[in-house]
Amino acid sequence: MKVLNIGSMNLDYVYHVDHIVQPGETEAADSLNVFLGGKGMNQSVALAKAGADVFHAGLIGEDGRIFPETCREYGVDASFIREVDIKTGHAIIQIDRGAQNCILLYGGANQALTESYVDEVLSAFESGDMLLLQNEVNLLPYIVDRAWEKGMQIALNPSPFNDKLREVDLSRVSVFLLNEVEGNQVTGFTDPEEILKEMLQMFPKAKIVLTLGKDGAVYAEGEVRCFQPIFPVQAVDTTAAGDTFTGYFLAGITEGMPVAEALRMSAKASSIAVSRAGAVPSIPWREEVMAALAEN
Repeated sequence: MKVLNIGSMNLDYVYHVDHIVQPGETEAADSLNVFLGGKGMNQSVALAKAGADVFHAGLIGEDGRIFPETCREYGVDASFIREVDIKTGHAIIQIDRGAQNCILLYGGANQALTESYVDEVLSAFESGDMLLLQNEVNLLPYIVDRAWEKGMQIALNPSPFNDKLREVDLSRVSVFLLNEVEGNQVTGFTDPEEILKEMLQMFPKAKIVLTLGKDGAVYAEGEVRCFQPIFPVQAVDTTAAGDTFTGYFLAGITEGMPVAEALRMSAKASSIAVSRAGAVPSIPWREEVMAALAEN
């Protein structure tokens, strides 16, 4: 199964601070690092490092030419990435001493997709292939509708959640991967079990993966529930934790791995990622993840 990720590519400007800056406050940063990121890019790299056959599609400006190079370095097919006359998307990320983050996102080229470009990309895929989406590019309703018409499986990480997602026919999504905050935004509930029950009532044919931070993650499909606790580590940077989990989980299920095993692999990969700085550079290779699981 091929996985197509029509997703964002961002240059991440990461500032380490004592605490997340408050309204009206000026704070000196301890350091600045620039990393490749964007939820789309992070998830494509996680998929590739986990062993999936992944193709990344999206737009960059001339300041983003490092993205196709990096895709090829990590085993992501970059043949659908196009350059446009718009600045590459970027993010301003604050990370406090407790490794919590705050992110300001500028869409840039990520918001310049056209219907003709989407049609061109989707023409290379067929029924049974998987499409992965987040909410950091434009035209999501169009992309979902065209992919569904082709018979593709659609996986959605509804982040960041905003009103644009309400225009998407979410009944066409096969797999939802979301955290508690996004679960609340979709369903109106805060209790994890209530979120899952409501999600399954709203989307009875979908598979749901709900991540719960330090409380682990739970998978729900029909009456089936599968819980996975975290692997405790000293966190350095949580920026790509969820994206690593998403990529590894989808890689697992696309190769036919049992859900419980896919969740365990994803949790271990995520625990390794948060122990390192940056987004893309923090994501571990599958060999490292499996070796760490064997030690456990």
